[in-house]
Amino acid sequence: DGYLDLDSPQSLKLRSDLQALQTWHRKEELPQIADMLKNLQAAAPNNVTGEQVCQLSRYLETRFQTVLDRTTPTALAIAPTLTLAQLDHLARAWDKRNQEWREEWMDGTPQDRLNRRMKSALDRTESFYGRLSDTQKQALRAQLDASAFDAATQYKETMRRQKDILQTLRALKAAPSTELQQQAEVRALLLRSTQSPDPAFQQYTERIRSNFCESAAELHNGTSPAQRQKLQQTLQAYEADVRVLMQR
Repeated sequence: DGYLDLDSPQSLKLRSDLQALQTWHRKEELPQIADMLKNLQAAAPNNVTGEQVCQLSRYLETRFQTVLDRTTPTALAIAPTLTLAQLDHLARAWDKRNQEWREEWMDGTPQDRLNRRMKSALDRTESFYGRLSDTQKQALRAQLDASAFDAATQYKETMRRQKDILQTLRALKAAPSTELQQQAEVRALLLRSTQSPDPAFQQYTERIRSNFCESAAELHNGTSPAQRQKLQQTLQAYEADVRVLMQR
């Protein structure tokens, strides 16, 4: 609603669909997530390879895509009902978000940007493993410094997706079309929004994935038995949360 300023009928539709999505997700998806977390606990004491990390990454992407696919009927129902005023509201909301993203990831010197990335990565890593040693922090920083991540490339793709969404939805309002034509346009838009048609960005994404998998494996393999025990405990807590959610 913050992005689109939905009207009452749209809000009712979305609320009803989200409740149905949550019911389905608790029944179909959360058990798989819980089992995955349990398996990760068993694997936590062992060293891992980059390929094993990538297998996990691809599995999580599959789970995420399954949820997105489940939301497609809602998008097909609501997208054609959006007004030009709502699309303008969306554009303004994105402008604000984009400015904040640029400030976080693109502003300042290369050292400033690396420091911000380091803080984010350290917080995330220590939430799983507990406190890292100075040597581990140095290794993590070196990984980030050598990473294929490029904020400008990420931002360019974000701009492409936002422009594509606004142009497509505004075109639906401007040119009369059948319901089947509208659904085809929205389906194609959803596909372009989750799978970039830009070959250069596709290659960049694969480099990022490979880089992340190798770095994550290297970091894990450099942890102590106590840190791996902390990882097990963290994963166990996540699993417990998921199993509680399954019962609601």
